This record gives sequence, C-alpha cells and structure tokens, in this order.
Amino acid sequence: MAMNAAAVVRRMHGPTVEGVPRWAVIAAYGASLVVLPSCVWRIALGFGAPIGPVTGDIEEARGDLPGWMPMWSYTILLSVLSEALAFLAIGLVSRWGEVFPRWIPFLGGRRVPTLAAVVPAATGALVLTVGTLSFVPGYDKFTGPDGTTVYLEGWKLAVFVASYGPLLAWGPLLGAATVAYYLRRKRGPGTQGGAENEVRADGGQGHDRIWAGH
Repeated sequence: MAMNAAAVVRRMHGPTVEGVPRWAVIAAYGASLVVLPSCVWRIALGFGAPIGPVTGDIEEARGDLPGWMPMWSYTILLSVLSEALAFLAIGLVSRWGEVFPRWIPFLGGRRVPTLAAVVPAATGALVLTVGTLSFVPGYDKFTGPDGTTVYLEGWKLAVFVASYGPLLAWGPLLGAATVAYYLRRKRGPGTQGGAENEVRADGGQGHDRIWAGH
C-alpha cells in the first residue's frame, strides 16, 4: 500500500530535475505542503466542526456565498484550488517545470521559457509573503454574521494557529525555490547543478524534444 501511494505521488509530481540542490527541493515541496493544514481546518469547519469563531449553524456565516452552494462544498472547492496552486511550486524542481508535458496542445515537448515560470512564481511569492504577514496583527479577530467582532480563544485559537501559521512560510519557500529555478535555468543545460538535457529534433513534428542525459 505504501509503495503504491509513493508511486502515485511520484507520478503526480514527475521526476526531479537532476542536479537540483536539496534545499531547493525541500523549499518547493514545503511550499506545496504548508497549505494542507489550513485546507483541513477549512473543510472541517465547512462540515460543522466547532473549531471556528461562530457558534451554532455554520450556514449563518456564509456571507455573500450563493444560496445554491452548501458551505461544505465551498470549503472543499476553495481548499482544492489552494492546494492546486501550491502544487505548482513542485514544477520549479521537476522536469515538467522545464519542459511542457506532452498532453498540453501545441506546447507539449517544448521548453518552458524561463521568465514564463519565474515571473508568476516570484510575483506569487511576494504577494503571499506580504499578504500573510498583513494578517498577523489581527490573527485572532473575526467578523461575525451580524457584523460584530468575534475573537478565537483557548484551544480553538491554538488549532487555528497550528493550521494557518504554516502559511507564513509559503511565500518565502516559494521564493527560495524560484531563485534556485532561475539560477539553474540561467546557467543552461549541461552545466554543474543544472538539468542535463539534450535537445533533438522531434522527427519533423516542428518542435523540440527534450531528452534527459546521464
């Protein structure tokens, strides 16, 4: 069972590029994992777990959420989107972050332009760092359904901090992985610490095929 799970995970993130520094791999995977605790907290809250600032029916705190969408489905959707976004950090140390996967129309097999990955990743790292830090001063303060201020206390506050505290590392970890990616791509293929790749013609198909060298 453990071997099957490991195989699924490897297939999802693809092979790590040869020569990537260990710290960059840790940063990339860390950036994708620090989001999980908050996702679990959010989903549990959506299913009615008494861990949030609102007592009673969680549906009372739906705000501007459309009436046709249950609160639990919204929390699941938001969590899936958050983790999917965080998962992109793994591309900074994986082969699919340097070469578009074959299943992508028109781009499959082509090299990913360095700036096409670096600019969004660096921007995301900056926004995440500033955004998460801006929430620190009022981390225990929430707005209730009636507009009043509600504070988390005791064990609820401890669970919230344990769930959302790791998000403070999301931006810096993504930034570190982005720097490593940029430096590796700037050095180019065939250099120490970079991906050992050989570019060959794709049999007349009109685009490059990237072959991993050893």
